[in-house]
Amino acid sequence: AVDRAFSGIRRMIATGQIGPGERLPLEGDLCEELEVSRGSLREAVRMLAALRVVEARHGSGTYVSSLRPEEIIGSLSLTVDLLPAEGLLQLYEIRRVLESHVASQAAARLTRDAERRLYRLTEEMEAIEDLASPRSLQRHFELDFEFHSIIAQSGGNPALESLLAVFRGRARSFQVFELPEGPEIKRRSDEEHRLL
Repeated sequence: AVDRAFSGIRRMIATGQIGPGERLPLEGDLCEELEVSRGSLREAVRMLAALRVVEARHGSGTYVSSLRPEEIIGSLSLTVDLLPAEGLLQLYEIRRVLESHVASQAAARLTRDAERRLYRLTEEMEAIEDLASPRSLQRHFELDFEFHSIIAQSGGNPALESLLAVFRGRARSFQVFELPEGPEIKRRSDEEHRLL
């Protein structure tokens, strides 16, 4: 019943029966139309809210979100964060392809200010030497995230920027710099950031 409610509301939105910013029908009417109980409908609405497809407004009802691609794509982090290492490696391949594309787009649109920020971040990352320190490691991740975010923003596609942020967020849980090859990985990483 929850699946039927979930699919029914999705279908109503996908077909344009209910558009972005519009209020969902009254709960009783929706239950009747989808042939589900109030409990099943509420659970389906909670699921859609977690995916940023709908939003509940206290005292006003439930509304379809703006359905901006970058917001909906951002909700992928709910599931991507659950992937084991094997699945993460598959996503990493996708990320490499997308980051190459966004870097080429950014190269054509990069502002002087963004360029200066990228050089500053590169220098700060290169200056970090002790990645055995949790504080230094955390700082490196923050700088790296900001570096790639600037490139993605400069690429001019908010949906792609959001997707890459989801992929980068999941990669943070793997501590590659703590491996025996960590110093070499760090050296190559610094070179690649400088090259970008």
